[in-house]
This record gives sequence, C-alpha cells and structure tokens, in this order.
Amino acid sequence: MSTQITTISFFKYASLSDKIWGFKMMQFANNDLAKAQGLSFYRLMGSGKGRGFNPFPDWSVYCLLQVWDSEEAAHAFFSTSKLMKKYRDHTEELFTLYMKNISAGGTWIGKNPFEQATDLDPNLPIAVITRATIKWNWLVRFWKYVPTSEEGLEGNEGLIYTKGVGEVPIIQMATFSLWKDFESVKQFAYKSKQHKEAIKRTRKYDWYSEELFSRFQPYKSEGTWEGKDLLVF
Repeated sequence: MSTQITTISFFKYASLSDKIWGFKMMQFANNDLAKAQGLSFYRLMGSGKGRGFNPFPDWSVYCLLQVWDSEEAAHAFFSTSKLMKKYRDHTEELFTLYMKNISAGGTWIGKNPFEQATDLDPNLPIAVITRATIKWNWLVRFWKYVPTSEEGLEGNEGLIYTKGVGEVPIIQMATFSLWKDFESVKQFAYKSKQHKEAIKRTRKYDWYSEELFSRFQPYKSEGTWEGKDLLVF
C-alpha cells in the first residue's frame, strides 16, 4: 500500500478584514504551497452558501486540499509552516482532517492524484470527495436540478458534515462529505431517490467535461469545526 495521505483543511473567517485576507490568500498562498516538501497535489477552494452545491459564495469559509507523500511530510508542514501560522492568526476556526485513500476514479485537472493507501473498514467514518467541471451548455439545467438532488441530505442521521467547495465558482465544483460509516454512505447513494435520479441525469445529459469520485478513511483530526471535533460523535 502507498504511504500517501490526504489532508483537507477548512478555514472560517469572522471579521470583514479577515474575510478579505482569506480571499486574497486564494492567490498569495500558492507560492508557499508550491515549495512545501512532500506535497504532490493541492487545491485552494472557496465554498458555497449552505451545505451542498451552491452558486452563491460563502465568504467566511475556505478549503485547502493537500496530497502528501507521507504523514511525516504533512506533520512537518502543519507544525512549522509560516503559512499555516498566518492562517491560524486570521481564522476563527481551523479544522484539518487526515485521511487515507480507499479508492478514486476519474481525473482532477487531467490526473488522478490519489493512490490507494488503505482498505475500507466499513465500521469507521468515511469521507467522500466528488469534483466536476460542468460544461457551459449545461450550466443552467445543472444548477436548476441541484436543490432537488440534495434533498436526501436533510435530516440524514449518518451524515456528520458536508460542504460544497470549488476552484472556480459555478463551473468547477466539488463536495466534501463526512459520514459515520459506510452503511450511511450506501443508504444515501443507493436509496435516496433524488441522488439516484441525479446520477441518471448526469449520465443522460453528460453534464461534466471532467469528474472525479473518491473515498477516504479519516483517521486523525486537528482543531475544531462549529465548536467540535467532527471525528467525535
């Protein structure tokens, strides 16, 4: 198995000045991230209002996805990086989840950055990342259907947290979701009528020019989100 791990960090900004700082870091953080040792892939992303896909931005929440050669490389970055110190100084909350990839299919900017690093343990929490580039000619129809496709998330007891994120608003979108166990994922994926219909429409209309679906086993967390550790439930 690969020693690769993936981290996903969420940043929450409270004041207007910090929100402006967070927005600017979508560009200015790239220099430091490009120099990080052991980092093979990263994406800085904004987020949409609410929980799932949303074309309207949430200026208070941003996200950083990173793929590391090893946990040691990730730990060195988070514990010694000047960039991370800046983020901590400006954020109201900063939460990082450490994950091992179970499986991934598709591409993200032309490649699949995730190597299998563990086998599925169905009794442990599962994280899912989906990412897609929406074709221009299907944007209106896609966004009209999004609220219906997400109805199965409301009141779902197996869902710990979900957030819609993305690199380019409206066009390049991703979702991160954290579930209590694999059974919870299966219940939503295969028994939610809205989600099943969304999959059918995706295949029928070929909405995406690129897409990726990946599953992870979270095993460690740092910080809090909405006042708690999301891995403790």
